[in-house]
Amino acid sequence: MTRPLRTALSALIATLICLMMVIGFATAARAQDLSEQSARYAAIVVDAQSGEVFYASRADSQRYPASLTKIMTLYMAFEAISMGELKPTDLITMSPHAASMQPVKVWLKAGDTIDVDSAMKLVALYSANDLAAALGEKIGGTEARFGALMTLRAKELGMTQTNFVNASGLPDNRQVSSARDFAILARAVMRDYPQYYEYFHIKNYTWRDKTYYNHNPLLAMSGVDGMKTGVTNAAGYNLVASQVKGNRRLIAVMLGGDNKSQRREHVTALLNTGFDVIARRNKGEEILVAQTAFTQSFGSASASPYTVLARNDQLMSDAQLRDALQGSEMANMSEDVQRLSSTANAPAVAKALADAQTKDNKAKPAAKKTATKAKKKDPDAIWAIQVGAFKQKSLAQDWTKDLKKRFKSNLAEAVSDVSRNSNGWYRTRFVEMTKAQAQKACKAIEAKRLDCMVVKS
Repeated sequence: MTRPLRTALSALIATLICLMMVIGFATAARAQDLSEQSARYAAIVVDAQSGEVFYASRADSQRYPASLTKIMTLYMAFEAISMGELKPTDLITMSPHAASMQPVKVWLKAGDTIDVDSAMKLVALYSANDLAAALGEKIGGTEARFGALMTLRAKELGMTQTNFVNASGLPDNRQVSSARDFAILARAVMRDYPQYYEYFHIKNYTWRDKTYYNHNPLLAMSGVDGMKTGVTNAAGYNLVASQVKGNRRLIAVMLGGDNKSQRREHVTALLNTGFDVIARRNKGEEILVAQTAFTQSFGSASASPYTVLARNDQLMSDAQLRDALQGSEMANMSEDVQRLSSTANAPAVAKALADAQTKDNKAKPAAKKTATKAKKKDPDAIWAIQVGAFKQKSLAQDWTKDLKKRFKSNLAEAVSDVSRNSNGWYRTRFVEMTKAQAQKACKAIEAKRLDCMVVKS
């Protein structure tokens, strides 16, 4: 090879190396800019089986969920169906309130009807705001009451940073959540209602001669089988996605993207990096802190390392998952949305429920009082079950009413009791039960993955 040729070749190689470095630095800079400079950004990647947090950035920071809210709306619908309170074939009649929702919508008019199954599909894939509100009204009576019920259920699932006031995710400063909370919710849908998870994978649906298409761009990726997109001006571009490779499933949540392309590329990178970590572990590489691998991949030197929170060869209980999903979070020092405690919204929740109950009572004629013979108390009814503790008495009372309704066959003979302990918490119990009744009731309640403890009165 002649000297001029060697010189030219060396110059070409040097140019290519420089170009690769520029591309690499640009990619790293984009990822770093997204995670460090965008005030709205938050993300988390979770192993759906074990609960291990692979990566988290501002995962506990409160953000506006936008249409990701509809995942919770649908969770509530799935629950109502499983409890026999709702049927897929039931008809929903559009109210003026639901019909007035802003687009995206199906444009049904007040008085029009749609079956529950079609409504759920169009909420899941098309993100129809009018149908989300109508579905909320069908389950909760009013959308405000439904929002309160959503919040109660979210707290019960372990979503400590979440407060809902509407079923659609349309802008409201009071409606907040976090990346970690949506990871919990996504896993709850898969765990509790796997038979309905396919609603988040439907790519199109034809109703009344019109075909509606799914907004989730990642469904075209191999192994991605759900979940949901969301966008508002305040929230930015949000996405929850789940992907399966081999026998492993990851859940990625990204909040606060600047545009659709950025959202798609970043969530794809999150999932790819997560599965790369799994592949490297399978080959024997010691990667004890998954976040480190993400840090190296995204080129951000300032990301805080995470400890391993769970082993991937062990299934986790709800409680263990919640503990795992509360690993150290070092990126939450400056927030654009005020952070709330898990019980900060209890007065608003209780008020919404109380207002709805008052409205219902006004609409119903007063029942005639009839003399009833006092029932003789069972001498063995000296047992109780404890089902929760709340900082707000009104929230504790609402919880007992909800449980009484949901487990009426097991709690028919029990008496609800809300009392304040020395620490200022309102203890929620059902009393005047026999030991057998208490044990049976707790078994039924725990089967729904709710807390319950048998105690002696």
